[in-house]
Amino acid sequence: MSIFSFIFGNKNKKIQDFVARGAVIVDVRTKGEYSGGAIPGSKNIPLQQIGVKAAEIKKWNKPVILCCASGMRSGSAAGILKGKGVEAMNGGGWASLSNKL
Repeated sequence: MSIFSFIFGNKNKKIQDFVARGAVIVDVRTKGEYSGGAIPGSKNIPLQQIGVKAAEIKKWNKPVILCCASGMRSGSAAGILKGKGVEAMNGGGWASLSNKL
Protein backbone atom coordinates (compact mmCIF):
# COMPACT_ATOMS: atom_id res chain seq x y z
CA MET A 1 0.00 0.00 0.00
CA SER A 2 1.46 3.34 -1.01
CA ILE A 3 1.43 6.35 1.28
CA PHE A 4 -1.07 8.04 -1.06
CA SER A 5 -3.58 5.19 -0.91
CA PHE A 6 -3.11 5.06 2.86
CA ILE A 7 -3.84 8.79 3.24
CA PHE A 8 -6.66 9.01 0.71
CA GLY A 9 -8.14 5.65 1.69
CA ASN A 10 -8.52 6.95 5.25
CA LYS A 11 -10.11 10.16 3.96
CA ASN A 12 -12.65 8.16 1.93
CA LYS A 13 -13.48 6.07 5.01
CA LYS A 14 -13.92 9.22 7.08
CA ILE A 15 -16.22 10.72 4.43
CA GLN A 16 -18.34 7.55 4.43
CA ASP A 17 -18.45 7.55 8.25
CA PHE A 18 -19.60 11.18 8.28
CA VAL A 19 -22.24 10.47 5.61
CA ALA A 20 -23.51 7.43 7.53
CA ARG A 21 -24.03 9.70 10.53
CA GLY A 22 -26.09 12.23 8.57
CA ALA A 23 -23.37 14.72 7.64
CA VAL A 24 -24.27 18.05 6.14
CA ILE A 25 -22.22 19.08 3.10
CA VAL A 26 -21.30 22.75 3.14
CA ASP A 27 -19.84 24.35 0.03
CA VAL A 28 -17.78 27.41 0.96
CA ARG A 29 -17.42 28.84 -2.56
CA THR A 30 -19.02 32.14 -3.52
CA LYS A 31 -22.70 32.17 -4.46
CA GLY A 32 -21.69 32.70 -8.10
CA GLU A 33 -19.39 29.67 -8.10
CA TYR A 34 -22.00 27.57 -6.32
CA SER A 35 -24.72 28.47 -8.83
CA GLY A 36 -22.44 27.20 -11.61
CA GLY A 37 -22.57 23.66 -10.24
CA ALA A 38 -22.66 21.99 -6.83
CA ILE A 39 -23.39 18.79 -4.96
CA PRO A 40 -27.18 18.29 -4.83
CA GLY A 41 -28.49 18.97 -1.33
CA SER A 42 -25.39 20.82 -0.19
CA LYS A 43 -25.62 24.15 1.62
CA ASN A 44 -23.76 27.21 0.35
CA ILE A 45 -22.08 29.21 3.08
CA PRO A 46 -19.18 31.23 1.64
CA LEU A 47 -15.91 31.02 3.59
CA GLN A 48 -16.19 34.65 4.70
CA GLN A 49 -19.42 33.77 6.57
CA ILE A 50 -18.30 30.52 8.22
CA GLY A 51 -17.09 32.15 11.45
CA VAL A 52 -20.30 34.14 11.82
CA LYS A 53 -22.48 31.09 11.09
CA ALA A 54 -20.48 28.66 13.29
CA ALA A 55 -22.95 28.78 16.21
CA GLU A 56 -25.85 28.05 13.84
CA ILE A 57 -23.89 25.19 12.22
CA LYS A 58 -23.07 23.73 15.65
CA LYS A 59 -26.81 23.61 16.47
CA TRP A 60 -27.33 21.19 13.56
CA ASN A 61 -25.68 18.53 15.80
CA LYS A 62 -24.34 16.75 12.73
CA PRO A 63 -20.88 16.26 11.31
CA VAL A 64 -20.00 18.67 8.51
CA ILE A 65 -18.10 17.93 5.30
CA LEU A 66 -16.77 21.10 3.71
CA CYS A 67 -15.93 21.53 0.05
CA CYS A 68 -14.92 24.27 -2.37
CA ALA A 69 -13.23 24.39 -5.77
CA SER A 70 -9.89 22.81 -4.83
CA GLY A 71 -9.84 22.11 -1.10
CA MET A 72 -8.00 25.23 0.06
CA ARG A 73 -10.97 27.27 1.29
CA SER A 74 -12.73 24.21 2.67
CA GLY A 75 -9.57 23.38 4.64
CA SER A 76 -9.65 26.84 6.20
CA ALA A 77 -13.37 26.50 6.94
CA ALA A 78 -12.85 23.09 8.56
CA GLY A 79 -10.21 24.59 10.84
CA ILE A 80 -12.52 27.43 11.85
CA LEU A 81 -15.41 25.09 12.64
CA LYS A 82 -13.24 22.61 14.54
CA GLY A 83 -12.02 25.53 16.63
CA LYS A 84 -15.67 26.30 17.47
CA GLY A 85 -16.39 22.70 18.53
CA VAL A 86 -18.02 21.46 15.32
CA GLU A 87 -17.13 17.99 14.04
CA ALA A 88 -15.90 19.00 10.60
CA MET A 89 -13.64 17.71 7.86
CA ASN A 90 -12.24 19.02 4.61
CA GLY A 91 -13.85 17.11 1.76
CA GLY A 92 -11.71 18.90 -0.85
CA GLY A 93 -12.96 20.00 -4.24
CA TRP A 94 -16.71 19.64 -4.72
CA ALA A 95 -16.47 17.70 -7.99
CA SER A 96 -14.07 15.18 -6.48
CA LEU A 97 -16.15 14.90 -3.30
CA SER A 98 -19.28 14.34 -5.36
CA ASN A 99 -17.67 11.23 -6.88
CA LYS A 100 -16.96 9.84 -3.40
CA LEU A 101 -20.51 10.19 -2.10
